[in-house]
Amino acid sequence: MNKLDLYKTFARVTELASFTQASESLGLPKSTVSEHVRLLEDLLGARLLQRTTRKVQATQDGLVLYERCKDMLDQVDELESLFRQDQSVLRGRLRIDLPTVTAREYVLPHLPQFSDLHPQIELEISATDRRVDLVREGFDCVMRVGELPDASLVARPLGALRQANYASPAYLERYGTPRTLDDLAHHRLVHYVTTFGSRSVGFEYQQNGKRHCLPMAGTVTVNNTDCYNAACLAGFGIVQAPVAGKRESLARGELVEVLPEWVPAPMNVTLLYAHRRNLPQRVKVFMEWLAVTMQPHLNA
Repeated sequence: MNKLDLYKTFARVTELASFTQASESLGLPKSTVSEHVRLLEDLLGARLLQRTTRKVQATQDGLVLYERCKDMLDQVDELESLFRQDQSVLRGRLRIDLPTVTAREYVLPHLPQFSDLHPQIELEISATDRRVDLVREGFDCVMRVGELPDASLVARPLGALRQANYASPAYLERYGTPRTLDDLAHHRLVHYVTTFGSRSVGFEYQQNGKRHCLPMAGTVTVNNTDCYNAACLAGFGIVQAPVAGKRESLARGELVEVLPEWVPAPMNVTLLYAHRRNLPQRVKVFMEWLAVTMQPHLNA
């Protein structure tokens, strides 16, 4: 028995959580799929799947094996692709992480274009403001906005997002429109932190090329961009955010720009990936597509 076939079958059953669906996907009899999984469990001496009348679920050992399996099968597919006649057909899995707003506003609306060009690539998209561990969590590449604390990864700069200050009409009606930095003593800021318990830097601005932070009062602190925007729209205070993501809200009259001469520095946008001697072609192609897709929103 080809051991690689056993791993392929196990991975497919795990992905679909069904022996029946896996057999249809692989074009194998259901009895053969079950036999493959049994043989693999005997080979490894571990229970990989929990079977009930309603569902199939990976055990803890099964989950560990599945993550390793996907990487191994991707590498095998990459190796085989070197010798295929049609080099334009890319296959395999891509796992990427994007900031929430970037994924929703800029990438996902255009993603069908990429899938039409490369229908054999399976996409796993994480959209979060959490700083994922690229290597430990098995991501092929991640997009970061802002500072880059991890120097162990390869960085590809894409550009920067210009920022501005915003408030809702309801907030400005209640507190007035700030005209100077001194006016901020009588205003509130929606505070953003990545981890609760850490301290917000306050109102950021540039002066003579240097970054300054002004402490401000505020009743709401959030840890993701969706809540940050929602709190601003609800009238809880001033926010500082990329211009590209606020144009529609400005046009609809939901937000008003304030203190245009006192804005934060642009936020750098970077693609990160692990050091690899031979980066898979599908990763290179996706990063190039992502760079082109993001370009209209950067440095503008």
